[in-house]
Amino acid sequence: MSEQLLLETSGLTMRFGGVVAVNDVDFKLREGELRCVIGPNGAGKSTFFKCITGQLEPSEGKIAFLGRSIAGMNSHDIARRGIGIKTQVPNLFDGLTVEENIWLSARRHHIGRVATRIAREAMERVKIGHLAGYAAGQLAHGQRQLVELAVVLAGEPLLVLLDEPAAGITAEETVRTAEIIREINRDTTLIVVEHDMQFIRQIAKTVTVLHQGAVLVEDSMDNILRNPMVRDVYLGKKAAQ
Repeated sequence: MSEQLLLETSGLTMRFGGVVAVNDVDFKLREGELRCVIGPNGAGKSTFFKCITGQLEPSEGKIAFLGRSIAGMNSHDIARRGIGIKTQVPNLFDGLTVEENIWLSARRHHIGRVATRIAREAMERVKIGHLAGYAAGQLAHGQRQLVELAVVLAGEPLLVLLDEPAAGITAEETVRTAEIIREINRDTTLIVVEHDMQFIRQIAKTVTVLHQGAVLVEDSMDNILRNPMVRDVYLGKKAAQ
């Protein structure tokens, strides 16, 4: 893993009236990391995610990507800086084929054969080459999740943010998705926001636990599972057994 600091937040705070959804969060992510962000409902995970991706402008604090401020920038500008976002609900053009959806993403940066090559490489990375000619509207939910991940990868981001990639998919698809994420992490930095602890166990290296909008603890997966504070606020004693 590189020592290059890719993403950093300092004093990041998001208020909605009198409610503090994100509370003074300091967060550092280095190039090559796979970071999982977990926490109970209402912990601030989604709001933190939306501040980084430009869906919300933080009330206070700084967000820097490769040393440059992105706080308050819109989502399109943040994407152009090199941050790819895979949301929980797949957003595809149902009338287009899988390959056409992915090609459109590659076409934003490349033309002709280069865009086609990048689109096909993205399909191979997520192991959906066999679906290339299918209309996106024909696919099952788990397949659509993988197609949208390929769409994100075709944009060649430096950082990929995944919002609950295991939501609504089968146990078999969860294992497959975990394998794909580990493979992607060989040359791409990732942040994964997720509820499914079994899924997190399959991919996690470093875990950041949010609670009441603040960072409760940040540690390895093994230490997180043994941490009594984490068990009390989120996992429950059974999850750590």
